[in-house]
Amino acid sequence: MEARWSMDRTRRLLRTSEKAELWQRWRDGESASDIARALGRKPGTVHGMLSAFGGIAPPDRHRSARVLTLAQREEISRGLSAGDSVRQIAARLNRAPSTVSRELRRNGGGVRYRAASADGRAWDCARRPKQCKLAMHPHLRRVVAAKLSLQWSPEQISGWLSHQHPHDDEMNVSHETIYRSLFVQARGVLKKELQEHLRSRRVMRRSKNASTAGQRRGQIVDAVSIRERPASAEDRAVPGHWEGDLLTGSGNSHIATLVERRSRYTMLVKIAGKDTDNVVKALAKHVQRLPAELRRTLTWDRGTELAKHRAFSIATEVKVYFCDPQSPWQRGTNENTNRLLRQYFPPGTSLSGFSQSDLNRVARRLNERPRKTLAYSSPADMFHQTLQ
Repeated sequence: MEARWSMDRTRRLLRTSEKAELWQRWRDGESASDIARALGRKPGTVHGMLSAFGGIAPPDRHRSARVLTLAQREEISRGLSAGDSVRQIAARLNRAPSTVSRELRRNGGGVRYRAASADGRAWDCARRPKQCKLAMHPHLRRVVAAKLSLQWSPEQISGWLSHQHPHDDEMNVSHETIYRSLFVQARGVLKKELQEHLRSRRVMRRSKNASTAGQRRGQIVDAVSIRERPASAEDRAVPGHWEGDLLTGSGNSHIATLVERRSRYTMLVKIAGKDTDNVVKALAKHVQRLPAELRRTLTWDRGTELAKHRAFSIATEVKVYFCDPQSPWQRGTNENTNRLLRQYFPPGTSLSGFSQSDLNRVARRLNERPRKTLAYSSPADMFHQTLQ
């Protein structure tokens, strides 16, 4: 589990200290994006680890003092290389000979024994999670599931059970156990669909300290309102005015979409991440290929992926305007285009596996389709007429 969610941009493993910091920041109420910035990781990496554990920090793992340590296993390996007997090795370790003998049998015998691999195998085999209470008591699990279906909160269920069964420990469960059973799906106790009955509709547990106050979301420095956009962009009389947004797929994957307002011509841009550095760099690279007369304005929503809009404008000479908060209809051409793109990228599709060539092919198909709003000309026809 840890290995799956422990990779960053350079495919480095997430260090133990970074994991500890991640969970501490989450308990302190920071967002996944803020944690990613603090750790220098992709937001998807942080969100992936959080969602894998349901937002609930896994307990720290500790080795029993009775098991062999890595240092002792290395002593066994050195003893084997020196030709010592099992009893001689056991005496130096102050262990029973049978302990050393079993260790060798479990790990390929004296010839194939390697301390590091043996220690890693022992650490993996030690994962024997105790079943939670709802897993061990089917009747209690059914009652909890039924009450969740009635939109009862876990705290209400826990309190009601305590009142109804004050002396029956098997019919009492804490609200925290219910939350863990809902959000940590690896337990396989309560169906994921029951999350929909929670008031918050969250997919993972959040800290009581979590708040949007002080977060950088929505705070774009020097953002120019769409209300200041030139009239030529509004009436579609002049080409070169674009609308843009991110199309989201599964696994926190995204592609950028750009649509020219007059012709409805669409460009799809592969991005390495949702952060503003990657988005601005990828958009600028594509827009710079356009002739000057097709580089006038770009209208975006309030997403912080374009927080560095000034850098984009400097690189492309395209002025950027932002919609009002919670007003996606103000860039309706792009919203409509993103709905059309769902034919090629259905919801739940991971977008990370598509190359720029793949995206170009999809954009070409969309641009060559006739549109009723263009009197059944295609966006490609309209766009090329502009270039002539």
